[in-house]
Amino acid sequence: MTINPQGQPNKYRSLISQRVEQLSPSGIRHFFDLLASMEGVISLGVGEPDFATPWHIREAAIYSIERGYTMYTSNLGMPELREVLSRYLKDTSNLEYKPNSELLITVGVSEALDLAMRAVINPGDEVIMPDPAYVSYSPCVILAGGIPVMVPTSEEKNFELSAADIEARLTSKTRAILLGYPANPTGAVMPENKLKQIAEVARRHNLLIVSDEIYAKLVYGVPQTCLATLAGMKERTILLGGFSKAHAMTGWRIGYAAAKEEIISAMTKIHQYTIMSAPTMGQVAAIEALKSSEESAAEMVEDYNRRRLVIVEGLNAIGLSCFEPKGAFYAFPSIKATGMTSEEFAERLLLEEKVAVVPGNAFGKGGEGHIRCCYATSLADIEEALSRMRRFVDKHRAF
Repeated sequence: MTINPQGQPNKYRSLISQRVEQLSPSGIRHFFDLLASMEGVISLGVGEPDFATPWHIREAAIYSIERGYTMYTSNLGMPELREVLSRYLKDTSNLEYKPNSELLITVGVSEALDLAMRAVINPGDEVIMPDPAYVSYSPCVILAGGIPVMVPTSEEKNFELSAADIEARLTSKTRAILLGYPANPTGAVMPENKLKQIAEVARRHNLLIVSDEIYAKLVYGVPQTCLATLAGMKERTILLGGFSKAHAMTGWRIGYAAAKEEIISAMTKIHQYTIMSAPTMGQVAAIEALKSSEESAAEMVEDYNRRRLVIVEGLNAIGLSCFEPKGAFYAFPSIKATGMTSEEFAERLLLEEKVAVVPGNAFGKGGEGHIRCCYATSLADIEEALSRMRRFVDKHRAF
């Protein structure tokens, strides 16, 4: 029987699934709760665009509501959206996915990731992933009955995952490799030659790769390689993508999975019992985004790039050594010069200077000694945040 903080038996905790009980609450949400109770805070914490969804996308959704398109869609998603998405993947990556059997529209990439894990993992299977990594990766594996196997990455090696480090952790229980590049929280982008090496490991050991490419459009001066385009990888890759980041559509909750028919069929079994279908109005908006939103997406990327340069230069200038991110919209500076833990730094910075960041350990043990700063906010806010952070670091510098 579990014991509550007052030393009394907690009869309700014993009703909770052991699998859920072992999960730690999201480190990001703790700071959002603190933030909600404060005024005058500059937030570099929330990982979403500060742009409104482009008007023509919103207008398409509004028009669909006015016409009464408010019913369920196919479990797989609207046929028109799957057709448009199929053409988009062909045009942008030269990948051919059958719209009626190899594409699934989901409630954001988060649902797609959850479905992928539950569809392919058996109890005790191991899934290899980088550390640090997005906060949902490890919990999704655990909730599916799997075991996350973390591979440390480092600033010295550009937070890139190496094939040798993956191969060193393979066992008879290894089922899949989970990748997320461009990366949240580090902003790292994997070079094609290193992805090819990882792909070779997957082929040699008959492993699946789940590739979360939600930030694929947000890269700065470097190429972004879609994993499924590599030789022999389309049939063993579950490609995850969406509209939240590049099209400023976080609240619309529309994502997708692209994979072999057998895998999409398995994922759809779960999806049809738990979700039924993604929001209809969001699917209509996604069609419009794919058809005519490349220009507005490119403008956002240009703006993010200007902010990226400012925040990275500013962080380094105040003594927080910062790896130059090549993708997504995050900087991941080291705070080791202050002698504080990531959580201590983030909490004290919020309370003393009213700047919200996310402690690096929210993304795994490998994130300790860092903080995540999201630069999807105005230049004015970034500059003011840097000024406040300079004051904070000068006051608390340990050496």
